[in-house]
Amino acid sequence: MERPFAITLGVGSSLANHTGSWRVEHPEYLHRMPPCNQACPAGENIQNWLYVAEDGSYEAAWKELIKENPFPAVMGRVCYHPCQTACNRGELDEAVGINSVERFLGDYAIEHGWEIPAPEKESGFKVLVIGAGPAGLSAAYHLRRLGHSVVIKDATHSPGGMMRYGIPKYRLPREILDAEIGRIAKMGVIFQLNTRVDDVHDELDSFDAVFLAIGAQLSKRAYIPAGESARILDAISVLHDVEDGTPPLLGRKVVVYGGGNTAMDVARTAKRLGAEEAIVVYRRTRDKAPANDLEVTEALEEGILIKWLSTVNHVEGGRLTVEKMQLDESGFPQPTGEFEDLEADSLILALGQEVDFSVLGNSADLDVKEGTMPVDATMMTTHPGIFAGGDMIPAERTVTTSIGHGKKAARNIDAWLQGKTLDVASEKVAVTINDLNTWYYTDAPHAVRERLEATRRVNDFSEVVKGLDESTALYEARRCMSCGNCFECDNCFGVCPDNAIKKLGPGLGYEIDLDYCKGCGICVSECPASAIQMFPDN
Repeated sequence: MERPFAITLGVGSSLANHTGSWRVEHPEYLHRMPPCNQACPAGENIQNWLYVAEDGSYEAAWKELIKENPFPAVMGRVCYHPCQTACNRGELDEAVGINSVERFLGDYAIEHGWEIPAPEKESGFKVLVIGAGPAGLSAAYHLRRLGHSVVIKDATHSPGGMMRYGIPKYRLPREILDAEIGRIAKMGVIFQLNTRVDDVHDELDSFDAVFLAIGAQLSKRAYIPAGESARILDAISVLHDVEDGTPPLLGRKVVVYGGGNTAMDVARTAKRLGAEEAIVVYRRTRDKAPANDLEVTEALEEGILIKWLSTVNHVEGGRLTVEKMQLDESGFPQPTGEFEDLEADSLILALGQEVDFSVLGNSADLDVKEGTMPVDATMMTTHPGIFAGGDMIPAERTVTTSIGHGKKAARNIDAWLQGKTLDVASEKVAVTINDLNTWYYTDAPHAVRERLEATRRVNDFSEVVKGLDESTALYEARRCMSCGNCFECDNCFGVCPDNAIKKLGPGLGYEIDLDYCKGCGICVSECPASAIQMFPDN
C-alpha cells in the first residue's frame, strides 16, 4: 500500500553498533494492506486519498483518487461500497463513510472546474474501445493518460452505457455523469456515437489494439403464458425510453417480475411516471434477492409492494396470476399450487441482462462460453490484441467492477503494445481489527447523509440521497484509522525509551536509528495502526 510520504529504514551493515550483540530483533515501518483497499473492485487506494483529504487538501486528494478511478462523483452515488463493509472501524463503532467522502471530492471537483490535462507525450499507438459504458470509459481514460490515441465507438447517441440507460436520474443526476464524461473527452479521447460495429475484425487494420466493453443491455426473456391483450415489456427498454424522454404508457397498476436492482429501479420509476400501484414479484426471499438491500428498503419506503416467494403464472389484459412458492429442505423455492390474481395494466420483466455478441461477426477465434467471453490474466481474449472487460467477461456486474476492468485492461494493453509484461503484485493479507490498538481511537459515529422523504421523492426524479457539506466530509475522512500504515501520530516517537526514532518532517514519516534501538518493541506494541513490526536482525 503506497502512502503519500516515504518511510526510511535505518538498517545499516551493522545492526547493533551501540546496542550490544544481545539484541535479536529490530522494528521496521510497514506498508500493509487496508481492508478497504482490498475490497474495492475499482482498485482505489482509498486509505491514501482519505489521508490526503484529512487536512482539507481536496484537490490533492481528488488527484490521488482519479489515478485509479475517473468517476468519483458517479461512484459516490452508485457504488454499493464493499469497502465500507470491510472497514475495520465498523467493528469499533460504525464504518467510515468512504462513499460519501468520495462523492464530496467528485462534486467539489466539478464545482471548481478541475480538469485532467492531456498527456505531455504521445505514444504513437491507436486503440479502439467499443462501448461507452463504465468499462469502456475507464479504459479510454487510462489509455489516454498513458499517451495513447483513443477512439470510443458506441451505438447509442449519448455515452455512459448502463450508467445512463440503466440507473435512473434519482440515483445519478445526468449533469454529474455528463461532467465526468466530458472531462475524459477534453483529454483528447474521440467519441464516435451512433456508430455500431458489426465485426470487430474489420477494425484491426486501423487500430493497434481493441478493447471490447459491450454492456449487458439485452433483457433476458422467460416463457409466460399470456393472452393477446397482455402488455408485457422489458425493464431495460423501459428505462432506456425514460432516459430518451419517451416513457411508455404503463397504466395505473404495474407488476415487475424480478428481484435485482433493475427490478427495484423500474418499479420506482413506474411510480414516478404516475402508476398508482407498483408490485415486485420475486420467486425467492428477500435475503436471496440480488438487489442491494438499500435499494429494497428505499423501494418499500416509496410504497412499492413486494411479493416474495411468488412467480408469474399467467398474464391476461388487466389481470395477472401469480403462484405462491415455498422453500424446500435445501432452501430452493418450489410451487405450491396456490394462486392469487393481481390487477395489472402492464407486466415489466426484469429477469437479468445478456450481452449482444453480434459485434464479433462470424469469427471462430473469439470464444464465448455461457454468455460471457473468457479472458486471460491480462484481460486479453483468444485473439491477440483484442481485450475485453465489463459485463462481457465472467465477473460481478456492477459499475465499480467494470471501472476496475477498464483500468486493468488499459495497463495491460499498454504493456502489450510495448512488448512488456506487467508485474503481478502478490496478494497481501489485509489488516484486521485485532491487529489495531483500538483504544487509541475515540468513538465517532459516522455522518448520515440526508435523504428526501419518501412522500416527496416519488413525485419526480429529484436525487434521493444528498451529499455531505465540507465540515462533515472532513469529519468523515478523519474517522479513518489508517489500518496498517503510519499516519504520523508520534506515538512511536513519544514512547521510545532510547530516542532511537527520528521525525523526518510533515509527510515524511520517521527513521529508526538502529545504533540506539535496543529492540524492546514498545513502538510496535503502542502503534495504533499496526504499521510497525519486529524483524530478526539476521
